[in-house]
Amino acid sequence: MQVLLAQEGITLPIITVHRILLRRGLVRPEDRFRAAVERFERGTPNQLWQMDFKSPLGWEAPVGPLSVLDDHSRYAIALRGTWTTQAEPVKQGLIEAFERCGVPEEMLMDHGTPWWNMKAVAGWTWLTVWIMKQGIQLHFSGYRHPQTQGKVERFHGALGAAMKRRGIPAGEERQRWLDEFREEYNHVRPHEALKMKTPAAVWSKSARRYVAKPPAWEYPTGAEVYKLSTHGQLQLTRRRWEISRALAGERVQVLRTDGRVLVYYCRSLVRELDLVTQRSTAVDRWVS
Repeated sequence: MQVLLAQEGITLPIITVHRILLRRGLVRPEDRFRAAVERFERGTPNQLWQMDFKSPLGWEAPVGPLSVLDDHSRYAIALRGTWTTQAEPVKQGLIEAFERCGVPEEMLMDHGTPWWNMKAVAGWTWLTVWIMKQGIQLHFSGYRHPQTQGKVERFHGALGAAMKRRGIPAGEERQRWLDEFREEYNHVRPHEALKMKTPAAVWSKSARRYVAKPPAWEYPTGAEVYKLSTHGQLQLTRRRWEISRALAGERVQVLRTDGRVLVYYCRSLVRELDLVTQRSTAVDRWVS
C-alpha cells in the first residue's frame, strides 16, 4: 500500500499506513500470512512453474480455478476456470498459457487429478506424458505437504481474500472476474519478496516455444535407451519391470548407479529400480 500511495505522490511512513488501515478495519487475520519456515526460489523466470487448483469453496463448482504461477517472479501465468479436473480442459488451458507465455523448464504440482493417477502403477497420466513431450521436467510435491507449493498457496490466499472482499459473480462472468484479478495481481500489486516490485516487472516471456506436435525426444548420444512394451513395461535384467501404462510404446533412457536403475522419460525421472531388493518405485519426490 505504501508503494501504491507513493506512485500517486502521497508519501507516508509504513507504520502510518498500517495504523490507518487498522482504524478502518482493513487489516484482517485472514489477510496475514506467516513466513515460510524454509524457502526455495528459482533464479530466473520460467525455470519452474507451480500448478494447482483452488479449493471449490465459494465457486459453486466441483473445483476452483486452475492456477499456474512462475516460481521466480510470482507472475500468475494462468488463472482459468475449468471447473473440472478432467484432463482435456486442463490441457487446453496449458496450451493457451504456453502459446502466450512460452514453455517453462520445469513444472511442480501435487499428487492430484488429472496429472497424477493414484490407481496407476506409476501415477503418470496421458496429460503428464503430453507435458513431458514439451521437454518440461516434472516434479511432484510431498503427500499432504502443501508447503512445497507455497507460492501458489499464497496466491490462492490472496485470491480467497479478494473473494471475501468483493464477492464473485456467477456463471459466465466468473472468468472475467478471474482475468481482472490476475491483471491486478501481476501489474498493480507490489510484492514484498520482490523488493516491492510487481510480478510483471520481474517476469519475462520464455524463449522456449510451444510445439503442437513435438518430434521424438532425442536422448544423449551413447545413452542406454529402451522402448517400453505395449503395457508400459521395461525388459531389463531378465525380468519385466512395470514403468507406466501411460508410457506404453515410448522410448526411455536408463542410467545405472550403485545397484539401482534410474528410468527417464524425456527430461523427467519416472521410475527407480532397485536391483538388490527387486523393487520398482515411482519417483515422485520433490527435489528443490
